[in-house]
Formats: sequence, C-alpha cells, structure tokens
Amino acid sequence: MISFYNEEAYENSLIELFQNLGYQHYYGPDIERDYTNPLFMDDLDVLYQINNQIDKEAVDKAIEEIQDFGIGSLEDKNNKFMDYLQNGINVTYWKDGEEKSTHVKLIDYEGSNRFTVINQWTVEEIEVKRPDIVVFVNGFPLVVCELKSPAREDTDTSEAYNQLKKYMQVIPTLFNYNAFCVMSDMSISKAGTITASEDRFMEWKTTDGSYETTQWADFRTFFEGIFVKERFIDILKNFIVFSNDSVTKTKILGAYHQYFAVNKAVTSTVKAIKSDHKAGVFWHTQGSGKSLSMVFYVNKLQQILESPTFVVITDRNDLDGQLFSQFSKCSSFLRQTPKQATSMKNLKDLLKDRKANGIFFSTMQKFDNYDESLTDRDDVIVISDEAHRSQYGLEETVDPNTGEIRIGAARRIHNALPNATFIGFTGTPISRADKNTREVFGDYIDIYDMTQSVEDGATVPISYESTFPKLNHLPYTKILT
Repeated sequence: MISFYNEEAYENSLIELFQNLGYQHYYGPDIERDYTNPLFMDDLDVLYQINNQIDKEAVDKAIEEIQDFGIGSLEDKNNKFMDYLQNGINVTYWKDGEEKSTHVKLIDYEGSNRFTVINQWTVEEIEVKRPDIVVFVNGFPLVVCELKSPAREDTDTSEAYNQLKKYMQVIPTLFNYNAFCVMSDMSISKAGTITASEDRFMEWKTTDGSYETTQWADFRTFFEGIFVKERFIDILKNFIVFSNDSVTKTKILGAYHQYFAVNKAVTSTVKAIKSDHKAGVFWHTQGSGKSLSMVFYVNKLQQILESPTFVVITDRNDLDGQLFSQFSKCSSFLRQTPKQATSMKNLKDLLKDRKANGIFFSTMQKFDNYDESLTDRDDVIVISDEAHRSQYGLEETVDPNTGEIRIGAARRIHNALPNATFIGFTGTPISRADKNTREVFGDYIDIYDMTQSVEDGATVPISYESTFPKLNHLPYTKILT
C-alpha cells in the first residue's frame, strides 16, 4: 500500500464513489446546525413532497414524533424507528380545531428520495464525536461508516468496530436512526447492525448476484453492491429485520447471498403463479441463514401479491417448531402472526373460507390418508423445507401384491392444495438423478454451496485428521484361549 494513502485519502475516495452513485455530498463542519440533533434537518423537507397528498400539519407531527422516542434502550428505540422507516408512521394532529389521523411515509419506496453523504458529521451528547462518513436518506442518518487507514499496520477493521461500539455508548441518539453500520480499512469492508458482534459483520461480495468472483471482494464491490440507490432502498425495506423474543431483540441485516437469491425466488414465484406453479428449488447450504431467507421471501412476496397465503411444510416436528419459532420472532416485520397447525382438521379450519393473508405451518405427515381440497385459491404459496427428501411421488401407483392404490406424498399435498404454487428450500445438494424433486418444484432458483459459505464465513469449515489408534495387542495364543 502506498504510504501516503491515509485514512483521509480513503475517505475522499469513498465520497467520490458515493457522488458517482448520485448522492449529494457535504462536509460536516461547513453545515451550521445544532450538534445535539443527529438529523440533517435541511433534507427533511423532502417529507412534505413525499406526503403531498396529506396535510402539512401531519408531516409536522411526524417530524416531531421521530425526534422523541421517550425512555427505553437503544434497541427499543431503533426497533421503533425501523418500523416507522419500513412502514410509515401513524400520527394524530389538530387542524382547524379538529383532531385528525393519517399515515406519513418517511421513505417513498416507489418514488424519489433524497440521498446524501456527509463526512465528519459531529454529534454532541455524552461526548462529542465525529464519525467519518454518515449516509442519509431524506435527512435520516441511516448508515454510519467508520474507516481506518489502509497504510497503517497497527490498525484495522477491529479497531473500527470498537469505535462504532464506543459511538453507541456516548452518542446513542445517532443510532436511534441507524439501519446498519460499516467498518472498512479498504482491504476489508463489512456491514452489520447495532446488535451484531464483530464476527457477524459481513462482506458484500457482488454487485449482480454472481458468486463467481467472490472469494475476495474489493471495497468498490462492497459499496457499489450495497449503495446503488434502488438496491439500498430495497435492503432498507425488505432485508433488515428485528428477531424478537421475550428476552432479547436481535437486529439482522440480510447477507448478499440472501438478498439476490430471495429476489430471484420472488420473481420465479410470480412467474410460476401464472404458468406451471413450480417456483423452483432454493438451495442454500446449512448454516447460511435459510430460515431467515424464507422470512425475507414471505415478507417481500406478500407486498407484491395481493395478500397471499403461505403454507410452510416440513417433514420433521423439530424442523416445524424451529421454523415456526423463527417466523414468530419476526412477526412484527411480517405484520401478521404465524400459526402452527395442530392437526389436519386445524389446518383445514385455518384455510377454510380464507380469502387473504395467513402464514401456516404443518408437517407433511398430517397429509397422510387425506385426499380432499383444503382450498382452491391460486394465490397460496407452499414452502417446503428440505424439499429433496420429502415431497415426491406425484403419480398414483398400484401395489402389485394387494392391488391397493398408492398415492405419493406430493400427490396428497397437491390434492389438498390443487392450485397452489410450490417452492422448495433445501440445505443439502440434490442428486442429478433426482427427477422427483424437479418434477414437483422445478429447476434451481439459486445455489449457495458449502464452498462459498465457508469462504464467506457463514459456515465454519470442518477438518478431518486421519490417525491410527495405538492398540495393545494380546499374544496370538491368548486370543485363541
């Protein structure tokens, strides 16, 4: 590395990259502002344009509310803001002596927004700090980037991570509005959320979804891969989720392989609904976040279709419980509460007369000896986990010994959901000779195998060492006695 290419030079090169992506740029110290307010107030006026169909007083009230989160942890406040960011905010306001209510959008996910990057953005709270680069959308500081000099050997991204955690302690208000953070020293660039440990920060290794050149990723691939405007907005809306239980709130940023694969799966599903109802097979190796990919898939698809119903089928009770638990933790993100069918009768009751929505879980064993239709709707999506080992056998066969008609597992499920569209998720490879899986689900949508997962650090490699045990052999004559 050239010795004069220090942190400031790297910062300037990133600013230029953002400008090439169409972002406005300002130098923080040149802006006259209240340092205790981390919002870029000059850009907030775009909210009036985005919400030009409603009263100005409603937008005024929304801006007021998003600056007062009350008492709570950083995770609580950030969770509330992410809900506002992804879904808008409901406000009650007064106009002409009358109380009114309406919905205010913070981002126009189908229109124009204001993208700004500011370096050296000072925030004054417990201490005065100046993060290297902050990325704003419509005035909200959504991404904090901490950089380290590419020329110094005594500092790296670990120090950048520690600096980000320090910021969260001494200028926490800035992180009320944070979507995710970035740490980079040019050779390594990673993104993660406010709850992520350092080892959960992830690289972004492609700009087009190809895995062919992802063993090493340069900083341009990382920043262009995430911050192209259309993709950045998609990530904000559909690939950041709080997984909440009664004890902890965990904020998760979708990885690059999840982002591109889920979008492929959504496109494939929409196409399949209009054709053969075979959405395909989603093969992502064990440990790569397959269950969360399902959450992202359901969330995005239910926005594109008009309130589809999802039936998630597994072949084991423990898998059914695990998937149901993951979806339940993300129910706020999904904006509906998943339900686990206790029996075939229960599943029938859940689907009976239902015209829209619903995320239901069942094991395929419940379909044994059942050959009736649960619903004739054509907007039901069947998600099969570990598709290669369970749902097969579309044809009916005759037992040569008894003459009884045998109905395959796939046929029973298709009979119960005759107009549904089927997608298979699997964590292990499917044999080339396995025609049954493709017959039920169609071709591969996306393949993220063990090799790629290990390269990305999503899966820990397993090594085997051959050893010869030491044996204390008895004399041959002794063995014979």
